[in-house]
Amino acid sequence: MALFNNKIQSFDNINNRLVDDLKAEIKKHSKLSIAAACFSIYAYQDLKKQLESVDELRFIFTSPTFLGANNSKEQREFYIPRLEREQSLYGTEFELRLRNQMTQKAISKECAEWIRNKVQFKSNKTNRLIQPFINIDDKYTYLGINGFTTTDLGTEKGNALAMFINRLEAENSKQYLNLFNEIWNNSEQLEDVKQKILEHIETIYAENAPEYIYMVTLYNIFKEFLNDISDDVLPNEATGFKQSEIWNKLYTFQKDAARDIIHKLEKFNGCILADSVGLGKTFTALAVIKYYECRNKSVLVLCPKKLQDNWTTFRENYLNNPVAKDRLRYDVLYHTDLSRERGLSGSIDLGKINWGNYDLVVIDESHNFRNGGKTTVDEDGIESYNRYNQLMEKVIKAGVKTKVLMLSATPVNNRFVDLKYQLELAYEGAEDEINDKLNTKKGLTTIFNNAQRAFNDWSKLPEEERTTEALLGRLDQDFFEVLDSVTIARSRKHIEKSYNMAEIGKFPTRLDPDNRYPAITLDESLGLNYDDIFSKLEQLYLSVYSPSKFIFPSKLEKYENKYGKKAGKGISLTGREMGTRKLMAINLMKRLESSWYSFNETAKSIATKIDSAISAIEQFKKAKSVRGFKFSFFGIAEDEEDIDTTYGDYSIDFNDMDYETWLKELQSDQEVFAEILRLFGQMTPELDNKLNELKAIIRHKIENPLNADNKKVLIFTAWADTARYLYDNLSEYLREEFGLNTGVVTGDISTSDSTIKRNGDKGKFDFNELLTMFSPVSKDRDKLNNIPSGDIDVLIGTDCISEGQNLQDCDYMVNFDIHWNPVRIVQRFGRIDRIGSRNDKIQMVNFWPERELDKYIDLTNRVQNRMVGVAVAGAGINVIGQDQELQYRKAQLEKIRKETPDLEDMNTGVNIMDLGLNEFRLEVVDYRKSHPEIETAARGLHAVVAATPDMPAGTIFVLRNVNNGDKIDKQNRLHPFYMVYLSENGDVVCDHLSAKKLLDIMGRLCKGQSVPNKALCKAFNTETKDGMDMRHYSDMLNKSIQTIINVKEETDVNSIFSFGGSTLGVNNIRGLDDFELICFVVVK
Repeated sequence: MALFNNKIQSFDNINNRLVDDLKAEIKKHSKLSIAAACFSIYAYQDLKKQLESVDELRFIFTSPTFLGANNSKEQREFYIPRLEREQSLYGTEFELRLRNQMTQKAISKECAEWIRNKVQFKSNKTNRLIQPFINIDDKYTYLGINGFTTTDLGTEKGNALAMFINRLEAENSKQYLNLFNEIWNNSEQLEDVKQKILEHIETIYAENAPEYIYMVTLYNIFKEFLNDISDDVLPNEATGFKQSEIWNKLYTFQKDAARDIIHKLEKFNGCILADSVGLGKTFTALAVIKYYECRNKSVLVLCPKKLQDNWTTFRENYLNNPVAKDRLRYDVLYHTDLSRERGLSGSIDLGKINWGNYDLVVIDESHNFRNGGKTTVDEDGIESYNRYNQLMEKVIKAGVKTKVLMLSATPVNNRFVDLKYQLELAYEGAEDEINDKLNTKKGLTTIFNNAQRAFNDWSKLPEEERTTEALLGRLDQDFFEVLDSVTIARSRKHIEKSYNMAEIGKFPTRLDPDNRYPAITLDESLGLNYDDIFSKLEQLYLSVYSPSKFIFPSKLEKYENKYGKKAGKGISLTGREMGTRKLMAINLMKRLESSWYSFNETAKSIATKIDSAISAIEQFKKAKSVRGFKFSFFGIAEDEEDIDTTYGDYSIDFNDMDYETWLKELQSDQEVFAEILRLFGQMTPELDNKLNELKAIIRHKIENPLNADNKKVLIFTAWADTARYLYDNLSEYLREEFGLNTGVVTGDISTSDSTIKRNGDKGKFDFNELLTMFSPVSKDRDKLNNIPSGDIDVLIGTDCISEGQNLQDCDYMVNFDIHWNPVRIVQRFGRIDRIGSRNDKIQMVNFWPERELDKYIDLTNRVQNRMVGVAVAGAGINVIGQDQELQYRKAQLEKIRKETPDLEDMNTGVNIMDLGLNEFRLEVVDYRKSHPEIETAARGLHAVVAATPDMPAGTIFVLRNVNNGDKIDKQNRLHPFYMVYLSENGDVVCDHLSAKKLLDIMGRLCKGQSVPNKALCKAFNTETKDGMDMRHYSDMLNKSIQTIINVKEETDVNSIFSFGGSTLGVNNIRGLDDFELICFVVVK
């Protein structure tokens, strides 16, 4: 194009600005023709007076914009710039200051009306370039612009080092107008996009559904994840697993978990599902199994023997199998089968099984593997492995690549290393393999070691400072990243707050615990009380369990070489004995708290062992014919918890030991036990105060049912002998008094029984048959032919049924003894406190040995301090010392006495349920499929929701730090995105470091609200004059930025003293200009 020699005027947008010249030259009835890369409503706002007066404005997008999108991955290099051009409609990256004034609603509304009346938009739909320019009539043409934005007008600064815009006049201008007209009228080159422009602008001032704004938040925060996600790590719906019976039986929260699990298995090769008790982990896992079976994969389920029937039912062609149509085909084996080389497990021949041919292993109650692998060497130098090593070597490392799904409501037991050992199963112990997949700066071992040290330091803080927030501030971002990558954990509270309970059904209402404090006996003259008996236990040496303590120092090495660490036992002989001695003292106390009968039986057993040792010493002294004492772990009851009986027998030569000193301690214990047995020899069931109070409780429950016609009572005890004692003394009484049937389940068929017998003989029912008769609805008895129609009304059980069982027909649970692990109490209650229960109310009754908890803790502490124990645990750092552990247990017991807590409430530290973010990622994956428009959502959108008692009136801001760095804010898990929740008066409800909590809050406020709340929107519009007066919310936005600055300064200082490196001086945030407002939610 030849230019005529007319005057050319230049604008540098500093000393002389384009906007000023346009204001002067755009006249009433002017006609404008603009070709530019993008259009901004803020440019309209700058020239509003002039643009409203024109007769016409024609606008050409110089590159394809607002055309039909093709968002395939091959097109991303074209798609992303186009998306940026389209989003410039609501303001460019250089118009942050204007966007953060939050007036775009009012501006966009006015702009849309102007466009409808006076503007035409077309877009270049070819790959050929069009030079940008502005033409006013045929008088002036402005060259050098890029877009129609405030940066190009000169009212906002851009990033150009220098910018010159030239104004052409007269004939030169006419040539550009002719060129514009020629292109404008070419339908092969241009496409009309006015309607699409209006549709986009209308979204800015339209009232938005809260759920949409929630999803806009998730999309922006997790956009990078969504863009990079591969179809290989998301459930492949083409497999048909979503048409399966099991999939369609899942609640929404279970479907979310199943999708998340599959994603984690595909990406990281492993996942831990740690949902709280009663949330249906088994059904969720079955859906995952079905997915892999649809892909022709081989699946193994490893479970405790007591849970075998739970799993075999779902894969057999049984009448009571609710998913029989799915024809699941997985194998079921027990944890203990890992140590067996031959024999049958069910119908599987362990001598022939190809352990290495499983593509997926599902481990139920995976916390049983949290102590990691141990190798022992016998006297002949032959190595043996524990179950963990067997699982790792035989199943996971051998053969095909094996994915590992672990199920446990309690994957961590006071040590972070518990989690690490379970995760090792997923990456075959080869840490580099998972380190490459995790988005972390440090390796897994370093991450867990740092986290453990941080936890140890936190646990030493004064109680009032030992808060979850304090711990979160000490833990490294990498630790959260690991948990988020490989775990899923939701609580009952999370489900209630985040999902539609109308679809799921209610949880039953928990009544306050009924606490009882019965004395040991009805006859006070017997002198049996807890204080006196504990005092006698304090006098015990229990040296019968520690003979090696009396071996001469010069001879000790011989026995250590033969039986201790040097023999590959993992711990010294004396150390193992001292640990056993301490644990036997503890178990004596536990049995005393359980029942006088259990304590008396144990005292008899120990007294017999002491008598045998004394007799052996006396024979040696008399005849020297007995060379030594054979010490055996046999005689210790199988349900003695935490005592390792795997080391077998060993013998000590009396010539190698100070047997006289040992004899004195044995004789002292003999006297104490003689007095204990004399006292308890006077006891009978008729004098058992605790038993009689239990009878009274059952009578009251039957006569005053919590729920109509529900007479069922579930009684838990830690000890099999207590369970059998209760059955023997309750069953006839309940049958004669109330016509009720009683059952007892101990995990051992020889001690399990019921008052219902098999037809035609006196045979007993097995474990699962007894549970089915107790809870016939939840166990689908009506579909079975071989189970009697009579109900067991009162079931007495040990903790063999405290996990993995659905007994929700029952509404009344009694803890006849308080388990020393308070978490077990919650697990017990989880048998009846389950989703979908038909009971409106449920009750927990607790029997305590002492009314004063401090006194009770002191009694147990005194006896423990008598025994100098050693740590029997394997590798790992203990989180809590003995004194702190007692205080920790006291706090847990106090909580149980006052309320019926959730499992996650029993933790005094960080809870993995509070940390995971992947559920949010997958939530928006599904949403984007049906709502692709979310990708072009404007910045600065808002929704209005109703406040609740725990979510006060205020505003939640979602922001993006424009100074994007690579995790430069180590404490903010969402970086570069920041969320802040301020109350109406500007107080912080939740700061940006509580990422999961804020997303949960926003989800609770917004999910399920697919249409705007008209009344609340009207109130907001009245308050802000339809978005024209946003001063209050602009002030709140500034306060939220200041909150981020204040919190970051504090955490930067604290980071100097934390593990994982300091953030001091990194990413210094200055103020509002460092942030882009993504969206906000007004809580009214």
